[in-house]
Amino acid sequence: MNERIKEKLEILSDAAKYDVSCSSSGSKRKNTKYGMGNSTGMGICHTYTQDGRCVSLLKILLTNYCIFDCAYCVSRKSNDVKRAAFTVKEVVDLTMNFYQRNYIEGLFLSSGIFQNSDYTMERLVRIAKELRTIHKFNGYIHLKTIPGASEELMQEAGLYADRLSVNIEMPSESSLKKVAPEKDYKSVLEPMSYIKEKIIENKEERRKSKKAPLFSPGGQSTQLVIGASPEKDLEVLTLADGLYRQKSLKRVYYSGYIPISEDNRLPVIYQPPLIRENRLYQADWLMRFYGFNLNEIVDEKNPDLDLALDPKAAYALRNPAIFPIDINKADYELILRVPGIGVKSAKKIVSARKFGALREGHLRKLGLVWKRAKYFITCADRNFKFLNWKPEVIRQQISSTIMTKAANSNQLSLFP
Repeated sequence: MNERIKEKLEILSDAAKYDVSCSSSGSKRKNTKYGMGNSTGMGICHTYTQDGRCVSLLKILLTNYCIFDCAYCVSRKSNDVKRAAFTVKEVVDLTMNFYQRNYIEGLFLSSGIFQNSDYTMERLVRIAKELRTIHKFNGYIHLKTIPGASEELMQEAGLYADRLSVNIEMPSESSLKKVAPEKDYKSVLEPMSYIKEKIIENKEERRKSKKAPLFSPGGQSTQLVIGASPEKDLEVLTLADGLYRQKSLKRVYYSGYIPISEDNRLPVIYQPPLIRENRLYQADWLMRFYGFNLNEIVDEKNPDLDLALDPKAAYALRNPAIFPIDINKADYELILRVPGIGVKSAKKIVSARKFGALREGHLRKLGLVWKRAKYFITCADRNFKFLNWKPEVIRQQISSTIMTKAANSNQLSLFP
């Protein structure tokens, strides 16, 4: 790699790190006899698929030149940063060279907007098209679509990419107009609707003929920047819930605002809101996989997530009329709401109790997180009258452990 390309790669990969809507889940594009790459393979860990595999991606911007002046963006036109731009050929060559050296299994490609939306989007599409048609590359490709680009280019992008993303960024249109005056929700929501309809049409075509070309088989995603605007978690999650329901998004990503430079349009913070970001991911997980309704997690009375407790534990402590539950009698849906019990362990519990009443010793072997679940369940050898079930006491014991872990690691993990 020559020094010029190396310098571009350093600049444009660093600028791309602020886009967290980078997932490779949902696509199973298989290799062919004459192709190269495979989106179902194993690789170096950069991102995770929905089934837990680690996948490495080349994550870069085509350029960090931009005609917009979004306050939260490192590539905004008023920011004093070193600028660079790849050619179409350079990105194609980099992707193939990195793949052949087993550094990556796919490409996540975004870009600043130079000249106009169509001009930029056309180059992103050309890169994906050349990789697929000329180099027969069957690895994963995720394209960040450019708001305002034509439907023709969106259509072509979906034919070559495994996933498309259109980033909303701000949780409300008023905040978006404040920090990104050139943008509006319409330019983001219309492409989302178009992609949704094309995915539905493609599924119908594929039912009639397996030879019909795929269209964005990994669906679409978006990103919300957290902490750069005053919205409560209720507003953030209401927007996310609406996007899942109305636009059929695969994922909404939450990115804690990272102060890049001083701007009077943005709040002054000294570190990204990492714990809040993690709580939003946990709440999102509850809505998508655990059957929780939005108003069970946040509401007008509790518009923000509790930073000291994960949303599942917070829900359980707010509902002493429900908890603790009898693990030998409760239905699967209720067991799934117990802090420390995930989908797999809930299924194991329902299956195991068919053969006899479950005791503490049995439960410890079934994969649940006992040190958390023990406060919210009774079983054959743990009766309610022997439990000291006081929400404030339990909260103190659970939250002290969680906050200590957060302070030590700077991040929290998703739970069962």
